[in-house]
Amino acid sequence: MEKMNGIFLLPEPHCTQRRKAGILPSLEDLLFYTIAEGQEKIPAHKFTTALKATGLRTGDPRLKECMEMLKVTVKTTSDGALDRHLFKKCVQSNIVLLTQAFRKKFVIPDFQSFCAHMDELYVKAKNMSGGQVADYIPQLARFSPDLWAVALCTVDGQRHTVGDTKVPFCLQSCVKPLKYAIAVHDHGTEYVHRFIGKEPSGLRFNKLFLNEEDKPHNPMVNAGAIVCTSLIKVMNFMNKLAGNEYVGFSNATFQSERESGDRNFAIGYYLKEKKCFPEGTDMTSILDFYFQLCSIEVTCESASVMAATLANGGFCPITGERVLSPESVRDTLSLMHSCGMYDFSGQFAFHVGLPAKSGVAGGILLVVPNVMGIMCWSPPLDKLGNSVRGIQFCTDLVSLCNFHNYDNLRHFAKKLDPRREGGDQRVKSVINLLFAAYTGDVSALRRFALSSMDMEQRDYDSRTALHVAAAEGHAEVVRFLLEACKVNPVPKDRWGNTPMDEAVHFGHHDVVTILRDYHTQYSPQESTGDDKTNAEKNLDGML
Repeated sequence: MEKMNGIFLLPEPHCTQRRKAGILPSLEDLLFYTIAEGQEKIPAHKFTTALKATGLRTGDPRLKECMEMLKVTVKTTSDGALDRHLFKKCVQSNIVLLTQAFRKKFVIPDFQSFCAHMDELYVKAKNMSGGQVADYIPQLARFSPDLWAVALCTVDGQRHTVGDTKVPFCLQSCVKPLKYAIAVHDHGTEYVHRFIGKEPSGLRFNKLFLNEEDKPHNPMVNAGAIVCTSLIKVMNFMNKLAGNEYVGFSNATFQSERESGDRNFAIGYYLKEKKCFPEGTDMTSILDFYFQLCSIEVTCESASVMAATLANGGFCPITGERVLSPESVRDTLSLMHSCGMYDFSGQFAFHVGLPAKSGVAGGILLVVPNVMGIMCWSPPLDKLGNSVRGIQFCTDLVSLCNFHNYDNLRHFAKKLDPRREGGDQRVKSVINLLFAAYTGDVSALRRFALSSMDMEQRDYDSRTALHVAAAEGHAEVVRFLLEACKVNPVPKDRWGNTPMDEAVHFGHHDVVTILRDYHTQYSPQESTGDDKTNAEKNLDGML
């Protein structure tokens, strides 16, 4: 079995045996034929457009070599288009990732369809009114209530954004699960929970109250987050979590937090009295640091990568870097699930069933484990401090897709599962292959070939796609099967007929011409049966 860059090209060994050594199509060639759709060149913009349809961005760090080579190569062309040789030169350094994308092997195979659903949910939530923008900090009150954004990043780095996704805003309490994850990553679960509990408090997030062991109830309430702050070094982690996308700092918000932070200072002194901090902690410095962390700025886009890093077990999807340990991610998602949405946490866990954390700036950091991370942002908040539009979007998402933690129980009502492959990718059968050859659907055949389908599959009568295309006179299909897929040009059906026989019988002169060239190239030893086929016997009379 041939293998390239870790990907098996032809899963069936018998298929390889029927081919000439050294003429297997490369992944680069198959990718070219898929995108070119019968043309001899691919305009650079067509390639990048097709790439974006898979969910990948041209600015993805994993595609840096490809995009740089593309930029340089296009300058050498007169028309900005790439022939097969130039295309191969551009994509070969990132061919594994690109092949996965175009083969629809990412976690969301039909990404465009899924994004259309997300846009519908966005519009539905956008039409909602109600809620109040937080005003206890002047900087928060300045945001327009009309701002509304959703960004998602899958564990494979597929990206989609809609709305005001490039507007910076402060994480506020959305930073709490991130700094808890960093603390566990640095110190381990046991050490961190010497100082902080694991249970929902049943009280408001800023209550001056500890559990029976004189510890903050959990790291998602202010008291727990303040103690957690004493355990971490954070900004380097934040940049890595976001794949080096936008992470900033709002000094104005920090100053406002500090000036209006009487309750948090009270909590700090209470924690100090109860000896909740590690020995030697400077409580006032930790409170300053706590306010600073709340004032870290992100955009919906960068925050979605942070959420996706949690969804991906601690690996940043767009850099491939291990940022957090599996233990820290597991513990963080567990506490987000039970404690992340203020006094709405139980309701959210019941109806949405996914780990999430909200903040008073209007953000909701949502994690669909092993699938994607999402950041919703809209400043108007409900009475419990959660984004009105964000809650609606999350609820609608789980109503549409089977992302709820318990949706996959047996006999549960069917919902959309965007993780399942659909259409051509699910039905890799000879019926689909031969039907595409019968109708002359070269686009479908390109998709089949790129998806590692055996293009020499036979039906009950041992007829191949090449037989069918030759009989129907589809010259473009015949040429694609021979040139791109390198299929055997002289397969025989149960009656001993080859594709040439079919073309001769039905009078398709152009197909005969194409096949004749390959007959002369193909060695007789690799063709079973008589030295001369029926077509070869009749060829002189026809031509």
